Amino acid sequence: MKVDEQRVLASFTDMASSTEADWKIILNEAAGFAKALPDRVLSHLRLLGGDFGGFPVDRLTHSLQTATRAHKDGRDEEYVVCALLHDIGDTLGTYNHPDIGAAILKPFVSDENHWMVQHHGIFQGYYFFQHLGMDRNMREQFRNHPCFERTEEFWARYDGPAFDRNAETLPLQFFEPMLRRVLAQPRNSIYRAGMDSAGK
Repeated sequence: MKVDEQRVLASFTDMASSTEADWKIILNEAAGFAKALPDRVLSHLRLLGGDFGGFPVDRLTHSLQTATRAHKDGRDEEYVVCALLHDIGDTLGTYNHPDIGAAILKPFVSDENHWMVQHHGIFQGYYFFQHLGMDRNMREQFRNHPCFERTEEFWARYDGPAFDRNAETLPLQFFEPMLRRVLAQPRNSIYRAGMDSAGK
């Protein structure tokens, strides 16, 4: 691989021998990369456009409709962004898409909202798993969890009905400012202290 000679890079060949000076270089680069996270998330959301997967609307429209319904219902920005990103994992997480969206959101959202996104796939299964020869009551394993009703409501009010070609669907540009605000500052990350110190 060709290396740009003008760039300052860490010098180690084995992370075990890295130095504080190396990590100053890395954290300086990481700070700029982190600031561009909303742009990468928006680009990945756009990949859902035109991907119907057999559904009545494409995956981007479904995501936008879910977020639109949550916004119109008066949910706060964090919740709306969770609604927008809940299926962002469809392109890479064919067999575990809720985990992808949850992983992206985890550093930025409450434990309740994170749990809701991570488990929405099991909760939606109540309405169709029986058509696939699966157990529609799989969600019952979480019946006593404090986020059960929250996740059930998310699917019933926002996610489930968001397949309507004629429903109001706000554009991605509408949600972009709130997405940028929610993804601006992590609060749950093992790397937060190091990133914060790098920014000082």
